[in-house]
Amino acid sequence: MICGVDLGSRSVKLVLMQDGSIEKKQLVETIRFYREYGKMTPQGLVVDFAAMGLPTVERLIATGYGRNTVDIIGATVIAELKAHTLGAVWQTGLTDFTLLDLGGQDSKVIKVRKGKMTDFQTNDKCAASTGRYLENMAHVLDITLEELSRYSDNPVELNTTCAIFGESELIGRIVEGHNVPELAAGVNYTIFKRIKPMLISLLSENIVFTGGVAFGQALRTILEKELNVRVVVPDHPQLNGAIGCAVCAG
Repeated sequence: MICGVDLGSRSVKLVLMQDGSIEKKQLVETIRFYREYGKMTPQGLVVDFAAMGLPTVERLIATGYGRNTVDIIGATVIAELKAHTLGAVWQTGLTDFTLLDLGGQDSKVIKVRKGKMTDFQTNDKCAASTGRYLENMAHVLDITLEELSRYSDNPVELNTTCAIFGESELIGRIVEGHNVPELAAGVNYTIFKRIKPMLISLLSENIVFTGGVAFGQALRTILEKELNVRVVVPDHPQLNGAIGCAVCAG
């Protein structure tokens, strides 16, 4: 059994594959993963797969936010960009596309041609175009992330490019009397405006959209409308990096 692990900043994703098929998948909050299923030794981190209800792992491939800070014993480490490219190709069957991955604390845009990465841009210095930003804004609006992701029509103009000051601007718009659907649409459009320059520079007819943010409909609708492209969300957008690790091993 091959196991791909994506050590994310907010969650750890594990995918077990055998004979080219996904046999089991699991997502665990990052702190819980290290606290309950990991044991640090002088040689590195030992993962208790049995405690997670997973079968014996014959080969382990890791990537993600924590790959440079935590050494998992027995794991081969690969770059995030490679893992996400392999995962997107495997999940969609496409070989020419632009991959947009919006995670908890960073965003990535990768240009893929003939199944290989040819160029990329990343934003890991600010939370303003990530899932964490959306969580904070949903909290300000007192709605769930699922509700926030429904709205893309009649967006309220939000111009602040900083995640922290963006909350203050949103509160100001609430005070002005704008309704929740328009405010939520404005929040979703701010994400688009921040990733738009990266997308434009690496644009393709097809955008493969991955990461936890891809579960929502609003940003997908905005991308299709504003860029006139086809947006493909694979079956397991949040597990794409872990899938890519398992594909690499296989």
